[in-house]
Amino acid sequence: MKNITYYTIVYITVLLFFSSTGIIAQNPDTFEELKGKIVDADSNTPLTFTDIIITNSNISTVTNNDGEFLLKIPTTLLKETVSISHLGYEKRELKVSDIKFNTKIKLTPALTTLNTINITTTTKNPRDVVIETLKKKSSLYNNKNTVMTAFYRETIKKRRKNASLSEAVVKIHKQPYNNIKNDHIELIKARKNTDYSKLDTLALKLQGGPFSNLYTDIIKYPEFIFTTNDIPMYAFSFDNSTIINGRDIFVINFKQNQNISIPLYYGKLYIDAETLALTNAVYSLNISNRELSSNMFVRKKPKKVDVYPTQATYRVNYRTTNGKWHYAYSNIALTFKVNWKGKLFNSVYTLNSEMAVTDWEIYNTKLAKTRTTLIRPNTILSDKTSGFSDPEFWGSYNIIEPEKSIESAIRKIQKQLKRT
Repeated sequence: MKNITYYTIVYITVLLFFSSTGIIAQNPDTFEELKGKIVDADSNTPLTFTDIIITNSNISTVTNNDGEFLLKIPTTLLKETVSISHLGYEKRELKVSDIKFNTKIKLTPALTTLNTINITTTTKNPRDVVIETLKKKSSLYNNKNTVMTAFYRETIKKRRKNASLSEAVVKIHKQPYNNIKNDHIELIKARKNTDYSKLDTLALKLQGGPFSNLYTDIIKYPEFIFTTNDIPMYAFSFDNSTIINGRDIFVINFKQNQNISIPLYYGKLYIDAETLALTNAVYSLNISNRELSSNMFVRKKPKKVDVYPTQATYRVNYRTTNGKWHYAYSNIALTFKVNWKGKLFNSVYTLNSEMAVTDWEIYNTKLAKTRTTLIRPNTILSDKTSGFSDPEFWGSYNIIEPEKSIESAIRKIQKQLKRT
């Protein structure tokens, strides 16, 4: 097993300075926008992380924390249907033309037909289900070279105030799931702004950028959570099952065994009951050991500063096309306390990053041949304020609709740019 104390999905760097560069590109396709909100039919509660997909294409997006979405559709697809799905709800399909006049879309909770008794009588035990699921990468997941267009957003807040906002459109050069080669990421378009007045001369940088989210793909990168040596360190149990897109889903809880002291993960795995494909995973890092968990994240910091995590949660969603599954969305939420030695008060920083695949295509030629625009796994997205003044900055690229706090941050950035 790798040295798990220093081996994690994401690292932060605590620094006193930033640098500036940027890459710009443009997608010229003509399109129309669909904008709406997905809610629970009974309670009107916004449904976060809902999948919105255009049929007969690979164009997609997800809802934000407010249940809202914005989908840019090429004019050639305006007669198609929009497929809307959320874990535990009935799938719904609407014509593109109908959504233009239907901004609030209600999903009905699905009736679960599979219960815990059925699960335990038809399978050996939850650990065996997980092991079998991890072995399915060659048969159930996309095994062709694929180029995925994705939108990435990264925010850093000091307490409740936005201190840094980064956004990017990237191309993920996704290697087949049945080989061990790592994926590549190409930066297409990006913008970033940092409000230094909220950072008190101290800045947290999220090292890895889009790679941090890509590494939550448990099937492609099991070494970050479930290696062969790690599996015995976990306890697995069945939870109440659920449904997605009309299919029964096993829900398996996992947590580290009580005799294990190093920080491991705990959470839920959502596994298709028939095929044993992983459809979703929601999990957190056990950060009860402050020193060891800090060592897992912090790569660099000033000597007079102590930094330790108080929250580390992850989510990854998969989608299926023509019977083959692939990475679709992930979210990382980290909270850190920063203590200056000799000072009475501490600072609390929250780092959140999410990445959603918005389109993809099979790409049979050699991957990642555009070396000049590739980014590295240790990349820190650079400062780039230009772009926030342009409301059409993203053009026809699909993005994750910003939630209210991010919209407010963008408006403040725009006002600052106008004054300068």
